[in-house]
Amino acid sequence: MLSRVDITPAAADMVRMLTTRHGPLMFHQSGGCCDGSAPMCYPQGEFHLGAQDLLLGEIAGTPFYMSAFQYEYWQHTHLTIDLVPGRGSSFSVEAPEGVRFITRSRLFSDAELAELAKNSPTTAQGNTP
Repeated sequence: MLSRVDITPAAADMVRMLTTRHGPLMFHQSGGCCDGSAPMCYPQGEFHLGAQDLLLGEIAGTPFYMSAFQYEYWQHTHLTIDLVPGRGSSFSVEAPEGVRFITRSRLFSDAELAELAKNSPTTAQGNTP
């Protein structure tokens, strides 16, 4: 099954290490405040999800959310979460490690979009928008 979001091996290794340290995690694609449009990683429950947040999938066993407003812009793109050296936002749990998560993207093909149309993302409350 085609996914909307994936993760690189390096980023997945970091998620596993952070999960060991902090417990279950979650990602939320930032909407442009503070750290631009970086994926933010939080311990589950430390970021309040709203009715307009969509679950795009899971990466490394970790749920990945995005606001419905932002999804309007990103719905035609496949997202890959990667890890690079450097300090990102102080709000994301990887910041003290001297690395940061980034989002790489590419446009979906027409065939991929047709397949994805069969499975819309759900809201954080489990509803389809």
